[in-house]
Amino acid sequence: MRYDIVIHGGTIVTVNADFEIIADGLICIKDRRLVRVEARPDSAPLPQAEKSVDAKGMIVLPGLVNAHTHMPMTLFRGLADDLPLQQWLQEYIFPAEATHINSESVQLGTYLACAEMILSGTTTCCDGYFLEGDVAAAVNNCGIRAVLGHGVIDFPAPGIPDPAENITTAVKFAEKWLAVSSLIRPSIFCHSPYTCSAKTLQAAKKAADENSLLFQIHVAEIRNERNLIQADQIASPIQYLDQLEIIDANTLLVHGVWLDETDIDIIVQRGAAVAHNPESNMKLAAGIAPVPELLDAGVVLGLGTDGCASNNNLDLFQTMDIAAKLHKVRKLDPTTVDADSVLTMATLGGARAIGLDHEIGSLEIGKKADLIILNTRQPHLVPLYHPVSHIVYSARGSDVTTVIIDGRFVLEEGRLLTINLNEVLENTIELTKTFATKDADR
Repeated sequence: MRYDIVIHGGTIVTVNADFEIIADGLICIKDRRLVRVEARPDSAPLPQAEKSVDAKGMIVLPGLVNAHTHMPMTLFRGLADDLPLQQWLQEYIFPAEATHINSESVQLGTYLACAEMILSGTTTCCDGYFLEGDVAAAVNNCGIRAVLGHGVIDFPAPGIPDPAENITTAVKFAEKWLAVSSLIRPSIFCHSPYTCSAKTLQAAKKAADENSLLFQIHVAEIRNERNLIQADQIASPIQYLDQLEIIDANTLLVHGVWLDETDIDIIVQRGAAVAHNPESNMKLAAGIAPVPELLDAGVVLGLGTDGCASNNNLDLFQTMDIAAKLHKVRKLDPTTVDADSVLTMATLGGARAIGLDHEIGSLEIGKKADLIILNTRQPHLVPLYHPVSHIVYSARGSDVTTVIIDGRFVLEEGRLLTINLNEVLENTIELTKTFATKDADR
């Protein structure tokens, strides 16, 4: 057989059920799927291929899965830092969106986000924003895999001046993009239980279920949210959503910082997943999510960066490092949330959280060929005793040299193949000159 791509000589971190690590490995790709993942046979000739990659001295691993972000918000990177969440949202982000977010800016911000993610090894993301059709158009051109959630909120938003049209608009978006690209899966994203009424939440969830879509929602992110919902509903945010029959196996709960044992029990019983965003939670002083407790309970956890307005980057390698260390400090236990657990959250766990684990998240025969290659010939990666430890604690997004998504090279030897990076950078710099003076002055 002649394969499309053969990758040989690298150390393969499979993230399969046995967390198998293969030294001097061989990966063969045919028709966009992995057909061989194994140790390279001694002295045997390499299989024939249209393209062969020598990965000697490198680490090959599944493409990273960013379980929560807002791609167009790359345009607001650093716009309003060091502020509490409510002030940040109400006084800066929502007004900036009302002024600057339109079809053109959304597409440009998405191109910028896709470039940043591909360059740092993310092959799949789960997004939520407004004008998501424009997000999808840009994503489709970039060749990245994505679950794209159309935003729903109970006040005028970009592309939806009348909130009464929010769910209809989201469904139309989903119906269109279900048929356009195998790399894009539409979703419905309700902003939060304090910006969406019970009626909106239930209608959005019903629409998601009727169209077999993932339902996303920010929930239990800050203490004030928990206090507000408890005062109004006499229930925690999770209990409130559960009473509305919002939480099930097709629900992605984003943040989940302020959870108690009852909340965790509900999440387990309903089979929902949680997207953990440690950097955003830290920067906005939202708190520390009970990740060790969620892992112990068997909750599916993905790792997210959140948007660049509250992080300020999309580098999941940095997020892995912070996630592992943050929870050790909280628990005063260096063994908790170990490197294997964190890498799983950034790959197979993220894939499970967004409903794609049957296709991606691990390097196993039959799965889609989404993978990345790290160059370990770097001072900060030498010596190399254990590849998973290096991935989580030492590697950087800039160490990624090759990215393959759906069996197609999108980054080769550090060069983006689907995005004109210089054009995107220049256009972004020019566009955002109009943002800074008014919106960043505080």
